[in-house]
This record gives sequence, structure tokens and C-alpha cells, in this order.
Amino acid sequence: MKTTKKKLAAVQMASGPNVTANLLETERLVQEASECGAGLVVLPENFAFKGKRDHDQLALREEPGTGPLQDFLARIAAKYGIWLVGGTVPLKTRADDRLRAASLVFDAHGRQVGRYDKIHLFDVNVPGTNERYEESATIEPGEEVVVLDSPFGRLGVAVCYDLRFPELFRCMLDQGVELLAVPSSFTAITGKAHWESLVRARAIENLAYVIAAAQGGYHMDGRETHGHSMIVDPWGAILGEVARGPGCVCCPFDPDLQATVRRNFPTIHHRRLKCHP
Repeated sequence: MKTTKKKLAAVQMASGPNVTANLLETERLVQEASECGAGLVVLPENFAFKGKRDHDQLALREEPGTGPLQDFLARIAAKYGIWLVGGTVPLKTRADDRLRAASLVFDAHGRQVGRYDKIHLFDVNVPGTNERYEESATIEPGEEVVVLDSPFGRLGVAVCYDLRFPELFRCMLDQGVELLAVPSSFTAITGKAHWESLVRARAIENLAYVIAAAQGGYHMDGRETHGHSMIVDPWGAILGEVARGPGCVCCPFDPDLQATVRRNFPTIHHRRLKCHP
């Protein structure tokens, strides 16, 4: 579906354990982005819920294709006439103690047109802290690279920790990717060290737009997320950014700029090695 809205938007939140409050905030920010002229809006990872424990998400698991969170995303995409990348939604697996962290894409009619399940899981000890993360205890990893057609070009979807694995994005490039949507929830420490570098690197090396939507603030589990949601152009320039707290960044999308950069600086065509999933 073609859209008259020509801008890209990244929504930033500081989600908590109250799903209703998070969804109200989500719609408020999506409306703000739509009124700014955004035709493609990306929500952060875990936009609907961040509890005190990772496994609290299990209570919110939905069957693929049906459920309150999926219905909400479909409704607001259609209501505001936007393409919406719905952060991540916990979807059921065959195991009762696991979920898929699924980033769902809806078109401007509210139809689900894509699903990406987070491939790389954040199982780390954050250096210099006592923070330990083990996503694999709750999340079942995905296997498929996802790139789909949109009114803005070929759209690839990744989630948070995926940013550290450039081979994923090279596989997307082999599928013609032009824009990258990256819902995220970087920790304050890792975000300060690496967030901007990683987001800009993925834009520069793939000569692609990156819409990086993040959590940014303090959460009920006592942890802090970095924020700094941003939109980066194919030359690596930061077009706009939300530093901390809830908000949205909305920026023009210029396919002619991308075409010019790719033509005049043809690093994509100079590749000598290929990635094969």
C-alpha cells in the first residue's frame, strides 16, 4: 500500500509492568509520530511490558496471529494509517516455559505482513557490574532473516543484541535491504559504550537507513536502559535522536539520497565475501 506520509519515526519508552499504561503511552507516541508525518513507525523492544523478572513475560504469551497485544498493534496501525514495526511481542512456543520475542510488522490497513523472531539472545555478564542477563532461559531463538517489501523500500528487521552481529545484516543486504528497523532495550552501560557506534556502523556498512527505537529510563527491575533512540541515514549521519525518557523522533526519508550514495560510493558492489545463513 502506498502512503502519503513520507517520514520515519522511532518511539522511545520507559516501559513498566502495567500493560494498560504502557499501551496508552504507546498509542500517544504513535499518534505524535503520525501527526509529525511518519508513515513508518518503529516501537522499542518490550514496549508493552517490562516486569521485575524476565520470566514474568511468560504470562503474556499469545498464540501467533491472535491476542490483545497483536490486536492492539493492528488497530493502531490502521487507525493512524501507518506501517508499524511492533517492537517485540511474546509469542507461544511448544514449550510452556519459553517464548519467541517476535517483532511484528503491520501495514497501514492493520494487516500483519511480517514477523521476525529475535535470533541472538543476550546471555552476558555486563563488565564492571553485577548485572547478569540470560535471555535464553526464557526466550527461544529465531532462525530466519526477515526482509520484506514496504512503501519505503526493502525493510529488514532485527532486535537489540542482533546489532552486534554484522553478518545478520549482510544476509539482509543479500536480500536487497534498504531500511533497517531495530527495536531495542540496551542497558545503560552497554548503551553508553556501544549503542551509537553499532547503529551508525550498520547504516554505514550497508548504506541503509536505520530506525533504532529503544527503551530509555529506569525500570521496576531496578535496571536502567540507555535510550538515545535515533534515525541514521545511509552515510551514517544521525538525523534525529531522543536522549532520555519517553518521546519519538521523526525524520524525512530520502530514497534519492540513498540511491546517490549507493551509486557514487559503491561499497556494496565491492564485496568479495558473502554470508550464507
